[in-house]
Amino acid sequence: MPLIIKYLIVYALSAFKIILGPTIGLAYGFTVFETAVLSLGGMMTTVYLLSYFGPEIRRLFQRVFGPKKPRKKFTRKTRNFVKIWQRYGVPGVAFFTPILLSPPGGTILATAFGGKRSEIIKWMWVFGAIWAFILTLLVKYASDVLQDLGVL
Repeated sequence: MPLIIKYLIVYALSAFKIILGPTIGLAYGFTVFETAVLSLGGMMTTVYLLSYFGPEIRRLFQRVFGPKKPRKKFTRKTRNFVKIWQRYGVPGVAFFTPILLSPPGGTILATAFGGKRSEIIKWMWVFGAIWAFILTLLVKYASDVLQDLGVL
């Protein structure tokens, strides 16, 4: 497979769930730096697209797939999101986006709660970069650690 296709696969998968980037990137034999940068790039592409075009994308989905059934407004999950937002604001959502949420989920959540676009983008860059390198290193060395512990 050509190298550019491999890069695009890692980039595209990271746009939806950032942990997929390090997993596939390292499986392809990319360096930690290459993998982390591609993962961060994929994540941030989603953040930018949803920050700038989120309302238009939402209207398009509603036209294509029709209106949704009314859902319960207060569930355990939504209450937890509200707690994170009230305690930590945009930085908290950005911190949890790569590990618990996903780039689309975190961006939609921050936007829905009224976060400013510039704040969302700034904090997503900060925590996205940190988590991209941490997750890449964890994926790279996880099997070694698990073997040392006798799990594998």
